[in-house]
Amino acid sequence: MNKRSIIFYLTFLFTGMEAEEVIAQTKNKPGLGLAIVKAKGKIILDGKLDEEDWKSAAVAKDFYLNYPVDTALAPFQTEARLTFDEHHLYASFVCYDDKTPDVVQSLKRDFNFDVNDNMTLVLGPFNDGINGFYFSVTPRGVQLEGTVNSGGADGDSYNPTWDNKWYSKVTKYDDKWIAELAIPFKSFRFKGGANEWNITFLRYDLKRNTTSSWIATPIQFIPASFAYAGKLHWQDNPPAAHTNISLIPYVAGSSFQDKEANPKTNEQTLQAGFDAKVAVTPSLNLDMTVNPDFSQVEVDNQVINLTRFEFQFPERRQFFLENSDMFDRAGFPDARSFFSRRIGLARDSSGNLKKVPILYGARLSGSINKKWRMSAMNMQTKEKLALGLPGQNYTVASLQRNFWKQSNVSFIYVDKESLGITENDSAKYFNSSLWKQKASGSDTVTVLNKYNRVFGFDSEMRSADNRWYASLYVSRSFDNFNTAHRNTGGGFVQYTKRNYQFFTGYTNVQKNYNAEVGYVPSRGVYPGINNYFLSGSATIYPKNSVIVNMQPGVDLMMSSIPDGTITDKSANFYYNFNFLNTSGIQAYYLRTFQQLTNNFSLIDEDKYTSFLKGEQYTWGMYAVNYQSDQRKKFTYFVEGRQGGFYNGTNRNLNGTVKYRVQPYGSFSVRFDLNDLRLPENYGKEKLMLVQPRFDVTFTDKIFFTTFIQYNTYKQNNILLNTRLQWRYRPASDFFIVYTENYLPEHLVTKNRALVFKFTYWLNL
Repeated sequence: MNKRSIIFYLTFLFTGMEAEEVIAQTKNKPGLGLAIVKAKGKIILDGKLDEEDWKSAAVAKDFYLNYPVDTALAPFQTEARLTFDEHHLYASFVCYDDKTPDVVQSLKRDFNFDVNDNMTLVLGPFNDGINGFYFSVTPRGVQLEGTVNSGGADGDSYNPTWDNKWYSKVTKYDDKWIAELAIPFKSFRFKGGANEWNITFLRYDLKRNTTSSWIATPIQFIPASFAYAGKLHWQDNPPAAHTNISLIPYVAGSSFQDKEANPKTNEQTLQAGFDAKVAVTPSLNLDMTVNPDFSQVEVDNQVINLTRFEFQFPERRQFFLENSDMFDRAGFPDARSFFSRRIGLARDSSGNLKKVPILYGARLSGSINKKWRMSAMNMQTKEKLALGLPGQNYTVASLQRNFWKQSNVSFIYVDKESLGITENDSAKYFNSSLWKQKASGSDTVTVLNKYNRVFGFDSEMRSADNRWYASLYVSRSFDNFNTAHRNTGGGFVQYTKRNYQFFTGYTNVQKNYNAEVGYVPSRGVYPGINNYFLSGSATIYPKNSVIVNMQPGVDLMMSSIPDGTITDKSANFYYNFNFLNTSGIQAYYLRTFQQLTNNFSLIDEDKYTSFLKGEQYTWGMYAVNYQSDQRKKFTYFVEGRQGGFYNGTNRNLNGTVKYRVQPYGSFSVRFDLNDLRLPENYGKEKLMLVQPRFDVTFTDKIFFTTFIQYNTYKQNNILLNTRLQWRYRPASDFFIVYTENYLPEHLVTKNRALVFKFTYWLNL
């Protein structure tokens, strides 16, 4: 064990001094400056740093640990340097190390941050303390980039699905690894003429389970957040804006066979379209798409959903992701004003998700200046008679005003318009969102609703050190169906210290709040709902070399409908153990009460007795889960739950088992097994969801994935999805995707599809 490691472990055992007091004594405090000077010569990405510009560049050093302790310098230090020329921002990292094998799961781009050793540059080029970008690289040279919003203060503030073009080179040595990055100024947005940016550097050393950063950050906060960032001082001005237009055309073809409906017919298509990115200003970007195709997007992970509410799957389509926080964070999880998966996707009469072709779309988004930020999007879909839908136009606009160090207020407008439809089209366009039976005197009439609109206001407020976080929102919907009870609103406050966290809030969703392009899980389940929530947790740092921390806590929730009836109550008592070897255990007990506000069936309403409106149920459930050491080649997460469920019981075993052949691929199996036992004719079923997955990275440019889903819950289906991706140049890809659905008993094919797609990123 070397000297630095001895210092690290001795520091871990010693906890007598308050961490924030130690950090206050360090020189790397928030706001620390780092100078950047324009390169005089050419920078070659070779991982050697022998250019004179690197030798003379200012050095960001003395990285402090953030985890598993925050009271000492990192045992293996890092040095970061920056320079630039007319076209690129250059960064270099010297990551001191030993011969301990790195943890790099695969060579596939856009790696999972949490399970790979990596080094990250975090930039805030708007200098607003709220928005920015990050660029990460592993010791094997694998790249990841993403956007930062809300100051980077929590996990939801980082969006890794943003994709762009940049270059890197990593070289390994006996005592270190060196990474060089070249990021084109055209690849990200920045404010022209600004001579100060927010900046920080984060090193995640999974093989030792340590996190360190250039700016010393208390253990309870994310070290990449802008509250704990430095300042990049431009000694020479950043380059002036040049013409910045990127055109990304595509060609795609497919062959589809529906063996159930038309067993002898193959439906073949060939289509083309394009995306375009135009820099209106250095910090304001126009994105356009014509006839977009999302066939290469990975299929959703299916779930066994035994609740009364719709499950919210994540957005994966690239066009909707850049600056998506301007829309996605409007409202609270109980009532989101906008959910991009409502565009181009709709459910048929059987509840299956179907594609609705998109004709075109455009989005103007970015920063107007340090205080103001905006985003406006318009999209047009085609008529889809099979789903009873006319052509529809979607407009979404948001304006954000920053204040204090990292707080903001924003306004959002969402408009959905159905085009070319009249009162006589009820048979042709039968989708339920367009029509409603409504009383008119002694008669019942059919009302047509061509539009749905939502106006909303949001505010997020954080203290300069991230300890205090508060948010509130109000929103109102407009349509031709409802004239009253169309509002929603709420607020919460959170306080975080080293040894405890407190969170409380309230939301109200009125019965006629109707955000058709949003996500409102309570709509159709409650006649309006009031939600109250309260949670608190403590963090204990024991004096031993095995456990990093322990976290006991409680989450309380209560809901009521407008007449005052309490419909839901839950209390979750938990205890977490986080170990120094990256493993963890959680045990919890959940107590639930429900008084039903609608009739529903857990499994099959045609086969089993439904639960009825007004019935009351109370049950308790015990659970324990374990996450194994993430550094091993064989890893697993497993959770067991047992206890009551409505008027019966449920035993559940779920988790993921994974084995990797580092860094060339992995095999994993995700599973969710339920033994549901309800009395009489309410249902006794063994519900199973099994998802084997093969990931192979032949090189850092060729990736192959095979994904199988066997689901006995409602669908009783086996899905095969396999995808080959060749990234033949930065941000340009060739895909081949094959999908097939089977009946489980004899593997009889229900339908199959073969798709290819070719994309090319062209800078004009």
